[in-house]
Amino acid sequence: MVLKKKPTDPWPLITGEYHAGNPENPVAVCTCGSHLKADELLAVGASLVGPCKTENIGIEKMTANMVSNPNIRYLLLCGMEVKGHITGQCTEAFLTGGVDKEGKIVGSTGAIPFIQNLTEESIERVMQQVQPINMMNVEDMGAIKAKIQELVSKDPGALDVEPMRIEIKAAGEEEEAHGPRPLAAEVVEIRDRIRMQDYAVTVNGLLNKLQAGIYAGKMEGIALGVTIVLIFFGLILRVAPNGGT
Repeated sequence: MVLKKKPTDPWPLITGEYHAGNPENPVAVCTCGSHLKADELLAVGASLVGPCKTENIGIEKMTANMVSNPNIRYLLLCGMEVKGHITGQCTEAFLTGGVDKEGKIVGSTGAIPFIQNLTEESIERVMQQVQPINMMNVEDMGAIKAKIQELVSKDPGALDVEPMRIEIKAAGEEEEAHGPRPLAAEVVEIRDRIRMQDYAVTVNGLLNKLQAGIYAGKMEGIALGVTIVLIFFGLILRVAPNGGT
């Protein structure tokens, strides 16, 4: 019989939009941007099931709940990818490559994949403990349940360590206690780029309006000129016969 460890009390540690089952089961399921029937997934061997929509605080909360339970050895990534955040890809990259010295998830493609509330020890622990299983963009309950059962059958047992407690404070609580937290340089750079893009879009819109106005004015001027010329020639044609008699 494989080793099982007692998780923290309470478990899960961090509240969130998830459903918990038997803490001795080895599979946690992240449904990313989808909301699947958690009770069915728990019934076939999942210990924790829920969506994750952000590639920073969402991953941090999942990590806290997994390292507080050494029995969890697999994280099944399924459901639809979250546009922009690319949470599934970022989570897999985090569990396989960790973060760089700036806190950015190595190999991630999400918008702001920066980990700021986890220690180096907790990151090393979750990478050692949990193996990501990629079933991204799959919502087929039959296929997902079959994969959970397969992973349960391969249960290597709990990682032989004590459960780890991680406290993740809400942004407001942290600012109140320690003042505003400085942003990583990459985050500031990304925000500056977004501001510059917004400004460029606004300027381009104004230029397009100006050009459209100029073009419309030219067309009105041409139409008016043609009309005057036609009227002028019409008058000449009407007067000419009279002048010839």
